[in-house]
Parts: sequence; structure tokens; C-alpha cells
Amino acid sequence: MKLCVAFYITNIDFMPYNGLNDFVGLLERENELIRISQKVDTVLEITEIVDRISKSPGGGKALLFENNGTAFPLLINAYGSESRICLALGHASLGAIGAELEELFKQLAGPAGTLLDKLKLLPLLSRIASWMPKKKSGKGRCQEIVMATPDLTKLPVLTCWPADGGPFVTLPGVVTRDPETGVRNVGMYRMQIFGPDTTGMHWHKHKTGARHYQGYKNAGKKMPVSVVLGGDPAYTYAATAPLPDQIDEYMLTGFLRKKKVELVRCLTNDLEVPDDADIVIEGYVDPAEELAWEGPFGDHTGFYSLADWYPKFHVTCISHRKGAIYPATIVGIPPQEDAYIGLATEKIFLAPMKLTMIPELKDLYLPAVGVAHNLTLARIDKTYAGQALKTMNAMWGAGQMMFNKIMVVTDQANPWKDMEAFVRKVSNEIDPVHDIIFSSGPMDVLDHASSKFAFGSKMGIDATTKFPEEMNVESTENRLPGSELFDNIAQDIPAIKSVQTSLLDKGISVLILGIEKEQNFRPAILTETLLKMSAIQRVKFILFVDAALPVANLDAVVWYVTGNIDPRRDCKIFEATQAGEVSHLVVDGTRKTAQSDGFQRDWPNPVVSSAETISMVDRRWPEYGLGTMIPSPSLIYSPLKRGEGAISE
Repeated sequence: MKLCVAFYITNIDFMPYNGLNDFVGLLERENELIRISQKVDTVLEITEIVDRISKSPGGGKALLFENNGTAFPLLINAYGSESRICLALGHASLGAIGAELEELFKQLAGPAGTLLDKLKLLPLLSRIASWMPKKKSGKGRCQEIVMATPDLTKLPVLTCWPADGGPFVTLPGVVTRDPETGVRNVGMYRMQIFGPDTTGMHWHKHKTGARHYQGYKNAGKKMPVSVVLGGDPAYTYAATAPLPDQIDEYMLTGFLRKKKVELVRCLTNDLEVPDDADIVIEGYVDPAEELAWEGPFGDHTGFYSLADWYPKFHVTCISHRKGAIYPATIVGIPPQEDAYIGLATEKIFLAPMKLTMIPELKDLYLPAVGVAHNLTLARIDKTYAGQALKTMNAMWGAGQMMFNKIMVVTDQANPWKDMEAFVRKVSNEIDPVHDIIFSSGPMDVLDHASSKFAFGSKMGIDATTKFPEEMNVESTENRLPGSELFDNIAQDIPAIKSVQTSLLDKGISVLILGIEKEQNFRPAILTETLLKMSAIQRVKFILFVDAALPVANLDAVVWYVTGNIDPRRDCKIFEATQAGEVSHLVVDGTRKTAQSDGFQRDWPNPVVSSAETISMVDRRWPEYGLGTMIPSPSLIYSPLKRGEGAISE
């Protein structure tokens, strides 16, 4: 993190932001913002610009598009670096927030047997009370200007990717209320614009908004919904946070801001929204109404989420403050801005997970290439046999962690500081037969690789030091084959078009093969052929990817493989049969088809820009004032497309 950021926060009393203009001012003072005054198009052009910037080292800078065809400047990539997410949340480091939350939990859960012990808690309880949201009478600053006729087309809503179903609101705080308990929820659900006063409401079946919707449907009532855009950046973060179902997100915001959120009543429904929001969209969802065909959408998985049926949101009012800024984000092939929002969650919510469910958990790492749910790395303090398995099962039952696909548990000290050394240790020390387990459970609705919608398998890898009870055989030194032994593999096996052996040269027992799936291709036949090769007998992990993927780009390989597998279906373990051999894990990370794999669901295309948009942004780059031209990341991944639509042909 930049020293100036840490100095600013630690040496000046942090004051909550009074809307996005305050935050923009700070970003500008910290040299974290670029204003773009040239006219830009909200259809595809902004996304292509931002995709190049957000994939720059460290996440690039925040961008303010001041001339986008509307009266509202558009702020994007505002949280797209570790320093900016710290600025947004008002702390010198994300770890400091987690440590503060952990200390708070310990004080509340500590012994309070005597009267004196209980009295000691009063100042703490008073602090907590000061974070609770409060209602404010009268109109709020977010209601300074009310559109005479609500019209969503007056907002700079982005059409992000070529196969998107239309423009989408991408950074909303959607306010709903439990029809039975009255408890408020603020969630983040994308909203496709259907018309001036109608959008989709993309809440997944596992989300609180969907549960509220079902409650109103059961009661035969319309559901009031309001959407908050902008305001203090902590509002946006809280809408993404994995809070327990009945915990108010605005209480978390109060904790982060160290000041309670002041709420005002909406003008056309009875919900409350933050007084200092930039823009508020009010309306309702009618559960009795037929669902709308919503999507596709280029999603955070790096693939399109395909069109499906979702409720319609009807707009009854749009209000905003003077000088309001419209916030947006784009998602797609990582890394993107959402990786840093996820980093905040990783650091902040480690403490509650440790203290309530998994006391042995010491650190958690969700690599950006794992797109939140596909890959989780956990470090524990191991004191007994089977503890890694216990951790996996506990985490797979913990809130949104139920969507995790691959979990690696280690007890290695500071494992993420030297990722190459960590991967080397894992590859050399684990036995695929005994240290890998498979389970089944709910999957993210956006997971395209599971054979069934929102349900699939999970893989756990125990990379901890083994206790005697966990040892199955005496370990033997694994002598890796030289990479030169695979120089001719593509000639011997025509389906193999590219080979990546760089990890073998680093002492990591992983071989990556780029495969061209011809008409009669069968993964099992290729695997059988490979396992007859003497050099392969000394490689533990063999990964198949599509030949169009650049296998030299290891981040791309991890993103592609973890996204494209249903572990129980696509990961096969083969036990060693002779001395000097190792057991193998063969992973098929290729695109699945009905013909080669018996896969019956539609397979989505990766999210990339069109050639026309790339060419146009290349041509206009000097006008934007963004420095040396950055090549389009889409050029790397475009060869993976099959057809021009969201569905891979």
C-alpha cells in the first residue's frame, strides 16, 4: 500500500464520506483517479477501456468519465486496488479491520460473571449502539432532485460486453425487507434495463432477496424495493458482504464508518435509504407477475451467465442529490475490480469464521483467478489427525463458502508470500490417492461446469503435515522427469497441440497440455495413452486445457481449469502400481460438449470484447489521457470463443 494512504488514514481522524464526491476528491488528492473529459460511449467502449486499466499492475487507477452522454459523471474501478479499497473503508489496512472485529468478538464473548465484569462491557455496548442506523425525519440529500417522470435511460448505465442482453446496473445496493420479521437486507444484484421504468432483478435462489421475494409471494403482496447508488463507499461494500441473514448491512457500515447511518423514508414506498446516497431508485416487484427473460451477462466468472427467468422491478421514483455521481463496475475474466472487494471480505470476515466455527483457521486466501468461489486456500494450526478434513467440511457449511469448488488446506507458515514455494511443497508432498477427497453440495448459480444447475461436486486437498495416523505408506523421493522428455509428445499424440513444462523445471509436479478436441475425441482414451508413457509415471498432476488457451499464462490456466471442472466428473485419480511411480490426478479443464463429454447443458463463451470495439479504443487511446496504450486483454482470450453469442457453439 502506498505510504501516503496509510499516513492519511492513521494520522487524521477519518470522517465518513458525504457521498461519492467526497471520495472522488480524496482519490484525486492521492493521485488515484484519472478524469476522462472526452466523449465516451456507455455501450462497450467504457468497458474496453476499464478492462485494460483494471488488469494493469496493482489494478490501475479509478476512472471518472465526465462526458458519457448523460448529466451524471460515471465513476468506475474506484475500489480496484488494495490502497483504494482501504481508502473506501477508512482504514490503513484490511487486516486492521479484521483485527478490530476479532477483538470486538472476543470482548463480547468473554466472561462477564461479576457485576464489575458486566459494567466493563457498558462502554463497548455504547460504542456498538453508536453504529446502529437511525431514521431521520424529512427529505434527505438523496431526494434533493426528483425526476418528474422516472427514466432510467437518463443514467449512464453500461452495456458491458458484446453478447450482453442489454445495459445493466452493476453496482446497486438493493434494499428489501423480510415480510415476516421486518428485518432489512441490502444486497447486490445486477439489474438489466428493460425500459425507462422497468428492470430485471437478478437475485439467485440462495440469496436473501430471493427469500424475501418468496415470502411476499406466499403472502400475495407486492414487494417494495429500493436501490441505492453511491453515497459512502462503505454502503457499496456492505451490500456485497457475506453477513448472516438477519444482520442489517447498515450496522456493518456503521462499524466501518464509526458513525451510524442516517436513513430517510423513500418517497413512494415505506423503505429507508441512506440520507447521503447519490441516487435512489424506488419501486416494487410484483410476485404475481410473470417472470422476465433476463440476460445473458458477461459475469465475474469470466464467462457469460446465460439468460434465464427472473422477476421484474417496476420503478416508481428516481431521486438524486445535486452533483450526483453514478457508480459502476465491470466484471469478466480476472483480475477486475471485484477482486479487491473480495480481498476486503477475505480479511474482514476471517475473524468471525475463526471465532464461531473454525478456531484453528489462521489465514484465508481467495486468489483472484479463482473468481471467489472456485478456489480457496486455507491455513490452519494443526494439532490432530483429520483436522484439515474437519476444516473443509466446516467451511463448506459456512454461508457463501458453501459454493466453494476446490479447497486446499495447509499448515505451512506464511504460505502465500512465496506462492511458487507453496505450490512446490503441495505438489511434492501430497498423495493424490489419500490426500484428496470429493464431496457434493450447492454450487453457485453462475457455475457453468456442473452437470446440474446449482448443484455439483467439490474437491478438498489436504496439504498439511501428516500425523502418524494419517500416513498410509512410507514417502519416497519423487524424481521429476526432465521437461525435454515431453518435447515430442505432440508429435506422438495428435490431439495435443501445446505443452507447458515450465513447472516441472521449477520442481513442481504439474504438466499442462493444450488439447484439440476433434470429432471423435474422448478424454479417457487420451488419459490411457498418456499413462503408458514412462515420463508421465513420475508426474502427479496432469491438466488438460483447450489448445486455444495460452498455456504459458499460468494465471489463465488456473482460472480456466477451476472454472471448467465439476471435480468428481472431471478429476480422475490413478494409483501408482510400481516402485518409482507416483499416483496421478488427471484434470480435464477443457470446454465440455455433448459429443465428447456427454454434457447436456449449454456451455457459455468467455467474456471478451469485439474486434470492432478493440480497434476503436486502440485508435482513440491517445484522446483518453491514459498514458501509453495498453493492449486489449481480450486478444489473449478471443481464440477460445465458439461463435459470437453468449453460448459456445
